[in-house]
Amino acid sequence: MRALRSSAVAAVAAVAAVTAVAGCAAKNDGKGGGKGTVEVTATDSSCELSTKEFPAGHVRFAVQNKGSKVTEVYVYAPGDRIVTERENIGPGTSAEITAEVKAGSYEVACKPGMKGHGIRQKVTASGKAAGTAKRDPKLDAAVAAYRTYVQEQADQTIPKAQKFADAVKAGDLEAAKKAYAVSRVGWERTEPVAESFGDIDPKVDVRADGLEPGQKWTGWHKLEKSLWETKKISGDDKKLADQLMTDLKDWQKRVGKAEITPTSMANGAKELLDEVATGKVTGEEERYSHTDLIDFQGNVEGAEKAYELLKPVAAKNEPALAKELDKQFTAIHAQLDKHRDDKAADGFASYDTVSKSERKELSDGVNALAEPLSKLAAAVATVK
Repeated sequence: MRALRSSAVAAVAAVAAVTAVAGCAAKNDGKGGGKGTVEVTATDSSCELSTKEFPAGHVRFAVQNKGSKVTEVYVYAPGDRIVTERENIGPGTSAEITAEVKAGSYEVACKPGMKGHGIRQKVTASGKAAGTAKRDPKLDAAVAAYRTYVQEQADQTIPKAQKFADAVKAGDLEAAKKAYAVSRVGWERTEPVAESFGDIDPKVDVRADGLEPGQKWTGWHKLEKSLWETKKISGDDKKLADQLMTDLKDWQKRVGKAEITPTSMANGAKELLDEVATGKVTGEEERYSHTDLIDFQGNVEGAEKAYELLKPVAAKNEPALAKELDKQFTAIHAQLDKHRDDKAADGFASYDTVSKSERKELSDGVNALAEPLSKLAAAVATVK
């Protein structure tokens, strides 16, 4: 989970109101958004919109960060359901988010420093919903296959997590350490879907610096700290192991009900790369166990699965994009393979042994993949 994320975490599926197709950040060219565009100007203390009412349908949000801090922009439906987002918009850069918006009330929030409630503006989409053109049957098949995949990942996670929880409850420090990283793979592969249930992710995968005021720290990372830093399993830890299983079984039961669309699959794949860039490559995610590389691989595998299912349509609409994505997925797997360790419980070297230059190489690989991946949603949304 990303640090400093609110409890209403980003959904892989836009709720019925919005299907987002997000573009990547770029240098600000100073040009206006044009017709049909809502221009969002973010600073360190303001979030200004060119209009607060627009016709329902395809809406383009053109974001410019004129502040001194990295920011992110969210579009919220009632109840703080996150229907689309764009993170890591640096000072002096811009980003675009194109969304199919049904009539209703929303809030647009800018979050300087990428934390907190954000500076919000109420907006209204008026009129009838966007057109309902029949979707390509290949995309329906992709959604069905992906739904099966995320359910399988949840089902496979439960016995692995139970082995980890049992070791914690038995007070077996070494057995718990060996089971920890492996128990997280299915979660990491499908994290955007998991995050669509905003009440589960904060219980299961939050880090200490992501806690809301008054929130009790539970889940994998609290136990990770006990195992590697405290090096002692307490009575509270044993209770937390049971709570972890309760929360994961809740996720397992609900994951099949998540709303999934072709564009949410594509945007979810990009979110997984963002997870790698903001947590795994930096070493922040697994700061006590240093098992970041298996998480890294899980995120990449999950993104690749979504892409592979969408590829028949993406390759037809944007063949050059599909070719580039094939190339970059192959490259990132090759980079990860350099750090494998057959003697390690999770199959990878401890991340604290990865040098700065090697981390830079991994970071460059992630960025090279993230850029074309940010275009996947638009490729599958295009009708040709």
